Amino acid sequence: MKVAPVKVGEAVFGGAALVLIAGPCVIESAESCIRHAVEIAKIARRAGFPYVFKASFDKANRTSHKSFRGPGLDAGLEILARVKREAGVPILTDIHEPAQAKPAAEVVDILQIPALLSRQTDLIHAAAETGCAVNIKKGQFLAPWDMRTALAKVTECGNRRVMLTERGFSFGYNNLVTDPRSLVIMRGFGYPVIFDATHSAQLPGAGAGGQQSGGQREFVAPLARAAAAVGIDGIFMEVHEDPDRALSDGPNSYRMDELSALLGDLKRIDQCAREAAARN
Repeated sequence: MKVAPVKVGEAVFGGAALVLIAGPCVIESAESCIRHAVEIAKIARRAGFPYVFKASFDKANRTSHKSFRGPGLDAGLEILARVKREAGVPILTDIHEPAQAKPAAEVVDILQIPALLSRQTDLIHAAAETGCAVNIKKGQFLAPWDMRTALAKVTECGNRRVMLTERGFSFGYNNLVTDPRSLVIMRGFGYPVIFDATHSAQLPGAGAGGQQSGGQREFVAPLARAAAAVGIDGIFMEVHEDPDRALSDGPNSYRMDELSALLGDLKRIDQCAREAAARN
């Protein structure tokens, strides 16, 4: 099915190529962000992927209040502006409150609505009204068809630059499961669909007696390949040069030195999926 394309810089979600959204979970420092953005951009370019850098200025939904959250809105946006300028790539970041939408939209190219906030009407409206592209992550508690109303909250504000992201569904305690049918159902709404391969391998609140989230990094690549075979418009991945030392979501972050090989796989699978879709 054809979807309404969303152009972000040189990347087109719903266009002729699968788009990569990747970067560390949280802003650890300006130097770290720039280093990651520059290196991932090189890897993506060699693999033939349009690229969008992602990092959060605040992880407001950490399991423990003692966990590292990031530099905050003002300092974080200054860093992201520098990344955009020095690395020359579009930027995606999360917002958690309506008041964050306007200042963030002045810097970044995609405003992301976190999964746990995907029903927050005021937040979605604030993001939509900026005119910025909006990526809504499907809540872990929602069926795919429930995202039709979240989508409408954006389009009814006159903004049709919207995408939906699958990141797994709650499956018992401290676990997530990904249903590939969700990708097909949500893409059927006529807008680009993204698969979050790394959060789908997260074990929410499962590590250290519930003090921090765990993850199963070994499942990131197989899940990404499966999603590409189903047919998606973008792949979202938390990528880190040293995941075991990452300040957020390290257990489910993908190693940067392994990214090139995986993107090669995804490129080939995506081409097969597009050829099959064209025949049908």
